[in-house]
Amino acid sequence: MSASTGIQEQAAIMTDYVAGWKDNGGKVLAYACVATPVEILEAAGLLPYRLKALGNPDTYLADGELSLLNCSFCRSCLQLGMDGTYDFLDGLIETNGCDHMRVMFENWQRVKEPDFFHYLKVPHFFRDDSLEYFEGELELLRDAISEHFSVEVSDEDLLGAMKTQNEVRSKYRELCSLREREKPVVTGSEVLALVVNGSSVRAGDYLEELSRFVEERKDATGETPGARLMLCGAATDEVVWFGEIERMGGLIVADAQCFGARAFCQEYDLDGNPIHTLAVSYLSNLYCPRMYTEYTKRRDFILDTAKRANVEGVIVLYNKFCDLHGVDAVLLRRDLAEEGIPVLILEKEYSAKADIGRVRTRIQAFMEKIGGGA
Repeated sequence: MSASTGIQEQAAIMTDYVAGWKDNGGKVLAYACVATPVEILEAAGLLPYRLKALGNPDTYLADGELSLLNCSFCRSCLQLGMDGTYDFLDGLIETNGCDHMRVMFENWQRVKEPDFFHYLKVPHFFRDDSLEYFEGELELLRDAISEHFSVEVSDEDLLGAMKTQNEVRSKYRELCSLREREKPVVTGSEVLALVVNGSSVRAGDYLEELSRFVEERKDATGETPGARLMLCGAATDEVVWFGEIERMGGLIVADAQCFGARAFCQEYDLDGNPIHTLAVSYLSNLYCPRMYTEYTKRRDFILDTAKRANVEGVIVLYNKFCDLHGVDAVLLRRDLAEEGIPVLILEKEYSAKADIGRVRTRIQAFMEKIGGGA
């Protein structure tokens, strides 16, 4: 399958798209967690930019600020912030997704002193009091952006941004249906590339790219994959891992990744108070282990996805020292096994080439076990 052109090919921190946005006087505001309502940034006329490291292996500056026991993805992102790669950003939004991410942001703020820095506090529970609190946090974010960037973010602006995001999420689900077919016409690597690179593009332009890609593929003829796999776990923007799996004869026909399906779960009606609607949608559809009491909901989301895509095995992939996903992985292996779905748990270092051989061996053995090895 050939890759689509445009956004999908722009695997870089500073893409042509971002450079063009900056050249035209646009502002870029970075975030890291899918709990951040990008609709508020879009409504303010900003470019939401999801932080990524794209396999950056160097952490020599970040290692002076963070421990080697910290998540290597966070250290790689901090490295790019400290070495000037991310100097084009006009601000950062921190969230309390996990402690590793928090210390990354706080050291970045201390070392680089960005012009705009806002801490968006996201509750760990979905309850009435949590929802009320999160609504207040979203109002604070809207006010902070309005004041710093001298823009008005009206309810009408928010509703317009929300309408576009609804269309993006609908088109993403259509894209995923193409890889869930009996004979998929889209690979997992292609979907990840579209998600990673689309996370630093305005929603309207991203919608055009997704629509074009789906139109190109929907009438194509696919092939029966060697093994139908689902990938779960922590945030990874490393397309190489998807590629490694698919080169061994498997195909990632579904995922529950942070750079993937979990970023497109929010759904809402365009009636009522937009801030309230965003708070409900984001907090109730946050399928992340940082939501302490929501394991059953996460498990059911993964099970439903696996059954819909006729998955033959699930790979849970996360970076070393990720306690949140490490604990969830044990529960998932138990519960999915009870449903007859084999699970492989893989803990790795972010962007560590030395890990590829070890991981490749384990994946190959897993696919042979489920009858889909190359």
